[in-house]
Amino acid sequence: MDTSEPTKHNEAVATSTPVLAVARDDGLFGPSSVAWRVVGHPMAFVGGLRSLIIGALHPLVAAGTVEHSDYRNRPVERLRTTSRYVNATVFGDTTAARRAAEMVLRAHKRVHGIDPLTGKPYDAANTDEQIWVHSVAWHSYMAAYRAYAGSLTTEEQDRYIAEGVAAAAMIGVPVERVPASLIDLRDYWATMRPQLCVGANGRELIDFVIRPTFPPELLPLKIPYSILVRLAVSIIPSDLRSMMGISQPRALGLATVPAGWSVARALTMPGVRDLMEVLFGGDVRALRQGARARTKDASRRVA
Repeated sequence: MDTSEPTKHNEAVATSTPVLAVARDDGLFGPSSVAWRVVGHPMAFVGGLRSLIIGALHPLVAAGTVEHSDYRNRPVERLRTTSRYVNATVFGDTTAARRAAEMVLRAHKRVHGIDPLTGKPYDAANTDEQIWVHSVAWHSYMAAYRAYAGSLTTEEQDRYIAEGVAAAAMIGVPVERVPASLIDLRDYWATMRPQLCVGANGRELIDFVIRPTFPPELLPLKIPYSILVRLAVSIIPSDLRSMMGISQPRALGLATVPAGWSVARALTMPGVRDLMEVLFGGDVRALRQGARARTKDASRRVA
């Protein structure tokens, strides 16, 4: 579910006590984790776009987002709020991760209603909806990393998915309900696939992510963003792309992978990487910079 709220509440989330603090511990994961390697790579942004698109296929999640988020008028604020939560959870110390989770839980209390497509009630605090959002996002970061940044062994993939259980638990999801391995995740996808569809809310969200309206001050980002969206769409399973009405010629799909690796190399260049992180706000940039510094320190100690 979207971590933002209507305008008034979203401002409260955005201006609450900062989740960023001087790191007093390694938080949920730490420099040796697979999560730091995967989410710390700039291509995690592509994974985030993928998760927004796929996440919209869940009708209850889509309804909650469309009816309770001001993303149309405040896209940058929404991006920063969600990015602050993700980065504080992954890279912050234990206190920062807990504060980020508390802000999300407060926001979720107001997100409930009736989905016009299915007639079912939705609630951002519902465990089933939380598991969907977590599983799609956590898997999407890994999918983008594997496609465009680096390889992961089966053991590393299992370890990464298992690490994600701690992140889900921070917002109250029972750990026994969260997919904790590749097999668990595949089984979960199999149970969810029949429930996915593209309703009016889902279509609105998907179109917004793929073809957003850029305010004048962000027009220089329009072309780079379109490239990253294309990379995100290319790593969505073909059956889900068909459900969304998105066609991709096979030749284009084959060309996307090498293009994605080139983009990934460019985004790891300090100047380009820092410029992109500015978009996400000061807290996010500081968290990621701190994680990179601590990873270097840990590497030196090992050496």
